Amino acid sequence: MLNPRPPAAHILAFAQTLDGGGVEKALLRLAGGWAELGRRVTLVIGDVAGPLSRDLPDGVDVRTVRTTSMVGMRAIAALTESIDPDVLFCPGNHYTALAAWTRLRLGTRCPPIVAKISNALDRRDHNAPVAAAYRTWLKWHPSFVDRLVAMSPAMADEACTMMGARRDAISVIPNPVPRPLVATAPSVVPRGRFLLGVGRLAPQKRWDRLIDAFADIDDRDVSLMILGEGAERATIESRIAARGLGRRVLLPGHVDDPTPAIARATALALVSDFEGVPGVLRESLAVGTPVVATDSSVAVREIVTSPAVGSVVVPGDAAGLVAALEHWLEPGRSRPQPVPQPGENAAAAYLDLFDHAVLERRFRRGLQRAA
Repeated sequence: MLNPRPPAAHILAFAQTLDGGGVEKALLRLAGGWAELGRRVTLVIGDVAGPLSRDLPDGVDVRTVRTTSMVGMRAIAALTESIDPDVLFCPGNHYTALAAWTRLRLGTRCPPIVAKISNALDRRDHNAPVAAAYRTWLKWHPSFVDRLVAMSPAMADEACTMMGARRDAISVIPNPVPRPLVATAPSVVPRGRFLLGVGRLAPQKRWDRLIDAFADIDDRDVSLMILGEGAERATIESRIAARGLGRRVLLPGHVDDPTPAIARATALALVSDFEGVPGVLRESLAVGTPVVATDSSVAVREIVTSPAVGSVVVPGDAAGLVAALEHWLEPGRSRPQPVPQPGENAAAAYLDLFDHAVLERRFRRGLQRAA
């Protein structure tokens, strides 16, 4: 007997670039999982030339449409209408404006929208006018998003407060666990003890903060390596030179699988102004590497649950950051026991949510026709 067509048989999602961001990495892992579970998946991508292009999963239809211009937004709305997916997935905060535009353009012809909250909603990097405008924008989300996904319980609570969303309209689904690649640590991994940073070279990540703290560490036998690529490379290189760290800091660029380097690092540091649920912290603890992180998200303390696995410092506390780094870089410091990551069944959990959203939409429309 043939299996019946699932309610969310065709999923449409979009991404601006494949430059190496965590949102896009998670999207590609999810899309591959959905395809493996028998769903049709269409990805609309603005630029497929980035390093993550190698991670595009088999069995997924990729359409290229510029997502940043008004023409591109109209094209995506038109594409959504023409291919008629069962559900539209918005993979992160950065993309909700595109989802709102699609809902506005298509009206009742728009499929149900499921949006993932990928970054902190209470942003410390915003000044007062920007913060007020952002809070207003967040409050609009329940009017065009059918279901919200938070990656942790604390992020779900934050969404209730910042968006005014009902708690029963928010599902908690962790990001999928990265699949290990057949790879070795980069050949440039320093010998001996080293501190590791992993992430895009972008202002949000505040690598300047880490470089300055590293320069103030007393132990000169420790190296720093930052894996990632981005527009801030020249600025970061200038800061490294200004602090006289050219021989002790490495910037190898993007690597497909940082896990071997994470496992060999003495400690991992994430010093961002804001984050969502930082996957790199979970990846680090999963291999027993301690972490030092700024309190950049309500989820950070859900991950760094004990002083035995890492340290959490307030953004801007330069002395506290140096002290935390020196603690974990001390020779002979015990490493934590590996902490298993959640998210093994993330793709299937999303499919259950998509199916529910589609059935819920059909039920509401049936009631409207009957009225």
